[in-house]
Amino acid sequence: MKIANVASEINPLCKTGGLADVVYALSRQLVKVGDEVICILPLYRKIQASGKFEYRYIGSYDVVMDWRVQNAQIYMLKIQGITFYLIGNDYYFGRDGIYGYDDDGERFAFFTLAAKSLFKFIDFTPDIVHVHDWQAGMLPVLLKVDSEDRDRFAHTHSVLTIHNPAFKGYIGKDGLKGLYNLPESLYDDGSVRFDGMVSTLKAGIVFADKITTVSPQHAQELLTPEFSQGLHGVLEYRRGDFFGIVNGIDEEEWDSSVDPKLPYHYSAKSFPRGKAENRKALCQLAGLKDNEGPLFGLVSRLTYQKGIDLVIAVGRGILERGGMLAILGSGEYELEEGLKRLQADFPETCSVYIGYSDDRAHLIYAASDFFLMPSLFEPCGIGQMVAERYGALPIARDTGGLHDTIVDYCGSNEDVATGFLFRDYDYGGLNYGVHEAERAFRDKPVFRALQKNAMLVDHGWAASANLYRGMYLELLNR
Repeated sequence: MKIANVASEINPLCKTGGLADVVYALSRQLVKVGDEVICILPLYRKIQASGKFEYRYIGSYDVVMDWRVQNAQIYMLKIQGITFYLIGNDYYFGRDGIYGYDDDGERFAFFTLAAKSLFKFIDFTPDIVHVHDWQAGMLPVLLKVDSEDRDRFAHTHSVLTIHNPAFKGYIGKDGLKGLYNLPESLYDDGSVRFDGMVSTLKAGIVFADKITTVSPQHAQELLTPEFSQGLHGVLEYRRGDFFGIVNGIDEEEWDSSVDPKLPYHYSAKSFPRGKAENRKALCQLAGLKDNEGPLFGLVSRLTYQKGIDLVIAVGRGILERGGMLAILGSGEYELEEGLKRLQADFPETCSVYIGYSDDRAHLIYAASDFFLMPSLFEPCGIGQMVAERYGALPIARDTGGLHDTIVDYCGSNEDVATGFLFRDYDYGGLNYGVHEAERAFRDKPVFRALQKNAMLVDHGWAASANLYRGMYLELLNR
């Protein structure tokens, strides 16, 4: 198959979150099974400034947005069998940041139109165009509605993956013609109208041939008013073409048996000693005094959505009972300050690192006995799968991808359980999960069995990519 992934960020070129990891990992797996995969993303200043990538210029063409005409400069490079095409335009992408500008709607309209024109420019007619989130959400519309090149895309099918439903890609009604050269009738008939605006995410949901999100449980949640960010109505309309496929993790990066960022390697056969040695290294790095109590790790954005306020509240009890905390992340000021106060009160057993360090993150996973993920919502989540692979048992709220990737320990299923789930998003919920974990920690045969179960779970991309391929093939055989 010929597959084009179109996204605003793709690893290893550009990453602000899990979206970049997902697109890259899926593309790599599809290449491994013989598919021809191209990835299309903007050429941001940060990519140019990094100096890490040897891309070459292959040409340019004009992109017309009603009265605007902007030039798209096209660059290409190959990484692990994937051909990357970078769309350059310094007016739109020669900025310090990636998102958060007042003209983001215009910037990514240019990107989407340029991506569509790219197929003709490089003479590549995709079987599947797979777009991700709102930034490229209008591409399925253009493929179906735009009369130009209709014959070229007659047998091309589109897929939209919703990674973050909170961002809808709002533009004004006049943006249909003014940015996308599309008729305003698409707004008038409700196809792309949402909250009195045009939503490029809703447009993708309506016009894509298939819609996915990043876990089966999250797909079910998005069909409800409570979790859908207002999208439940349009997703219910497309229910027959909407489902969830859980993300995987990069098993080459996250492999405790060869991880170059760890001072001591270990596997499911040697993890007790390996985790003990890495715990020593973390204590030395973080200035902690090891009291031999359970070590709880957390690597996260420090936001209320991630349940950090609950961690601060429950963390005090953990430390008072002889546990330890190792925390890494940055985010909302009030939460950072709350964690700093916790560290000040328990300087020998609580480490809080505000910022990000990849080396420190790997070490926290390897050293921890438990990993905290008390998220309000979590479409998929990567941290819990990495934690399991490193033998750190997740303590997580029973939501989204956390539900799909953790087998809850219920007191008698130590042959299959991989962590601890709680239902209520409040102090009592997380406190319950922590106490269950502490109880298991005291029963060493059970605790070791759970750790081994977790390390043996296959969270790689092969199974997930097979589900995507099955969906692609179903579309081609329609």
